[in-house]
Amino acid sequence: MDYTTAAVVCVAGMLIFLMLGVPIAYSLGFVSVIVGLFTFGGSSLQKVGWITFQLLFNLNWTPLPLFTLMACIIAETRIGEDLFRAARNWLSRVPGGLIAASIWGEAGMAAALGASGPTIIAVGKVAAPEFERYNYDRGLGLGGLTCGGVLGPLIPPSATMIIFAILSNVALGRLFIAGIVPGIILAIMLSIVPVVLCSRNPSLGGATGAVRWGERFSSLRRVWPVVLVMGCVLGSIYLGIATPTEAGGVGAFVVLVIAVSFYGLRLKGLYRAMIETALINAMILIILVGATYFAYVVGSSDLARDLTGFVTALPISPIFVIVSIMVVLLILGCFIDGITIMMLTIPLFVPVVQAMGYDLLWFGVLFVTNMEIALITPPMGINLFMVRNTFNIGTGELLRGILPFMVVLILFLAVMVAFPQLSLWLPGMMVRR
Repeated sequence: MDYTTAAVVCVAGMLIFLMLGVPIAYSLGFVSVIVGLFTFGGSSLQKVGWITFQLLFNLNWTPLPLFTLMACIIAETRIGEDLFRAARNWLSRVPGGLIAASIWGEAGMAAALGASGPTIIAVGKVAAPEFERYNYDRGLGLGGLTCGGVLGPLIPPSATMIIFAILSNVALGRLFIAGIVPGIILAIMLSIVPVVLCSRNPSLGGATGAVRWGERFSSLRRVWPVVLVMGCVLGSIYLGIATPTEAGGVGAFVVLVIAVSFYGLRLKGLYRAMIETALINAMILIILVGATYFAYVVGSSDLARDLTGFVTALPISPIFVIVSIMVVLLILGCFIDGITIMMLTIPLFVPVVQAMGYDLLWFGVLFVTNMEIALITPPMGINLFMVRNTFNIGTGELLRGILPFMVVLILFLAVMVAFPQLSLWLPGMMVRR
């Protein structure tokens, strides 16, 4: 079959298998291998082996297991609990302060974990009982907790950013730094939501009571591990002292020392962290192998080049194209896994964005945010159902709690589209290596 037909059949077949409940890696791999065999002949099987070898032995992926190990070690400690309690002490007099504290706790954990799911669980296991203790509306509280997970990959380090950087050929260190200011802005925007809602309707969640200033300042002493990890990882990248791979190694070592020396991590906990790291990386890489070959088969149709030429020739504003891409990503996120979306769309959208003269660092921040919003939108919202099952809350109640935060997430995307310098200012000042 010709290349264009092969691309159409490949995409259609993948979507059918996904709807039948076939795992993503197998849906991508099986369909692309079969279609590639009919399109390219027996040589396509050699391409499968070559792609697998090249991907698994590509040193560009080295930061991924290092940052994953760092996150898994942190998940074995009480760092998330300490961050939440410190934020709670400082927001004790504010209506909705517990929800705002959980969001800021997630912001702190995001700088160490770099993934939304573990960030939500690490803070949620401490915050959820507090919501019940102070009679907070569970839907609103867990809705804020769910949407706060978006901060996980946005505030570096981030596995999603690593994948985007490699697929788009963007400097990973600069992309990490580009997410810091937007991450802080989003944390502020999300934390305002419960304060406003609970101020207007105290039954949703009131102030938890006065906390002495001495106790407030004392609680800050428990957040130093995250500050130290951020300084070692992001500071070394920003100052040009270390590459992202080197920073990942330093961060994993520092986290291990902190966990053993101050949180009592022992061999059993370290073993769990290493097993979890291996499982997460194996899952990501097997999906990437299938998705890479899938992208090769689909990309053979010159679809990316044709799309770029078509879009750039349209008599419309480039910013309208960016908005359209964001809408497409949000729609795709309702049905397809985030990694799959990245593998399918980055080869198509990145050339278009570059041809219009936009900075890929800025686009990377928008892309990562879109992927995280996709994790909380049904019917494929992984984080949505993780929170529902972990904290035993009805889907309808959780969705009602998520809604006001979702409005803020969309508003945040609009702000980032309107003001690109929010993500480009800090990378422009960093020392390059």
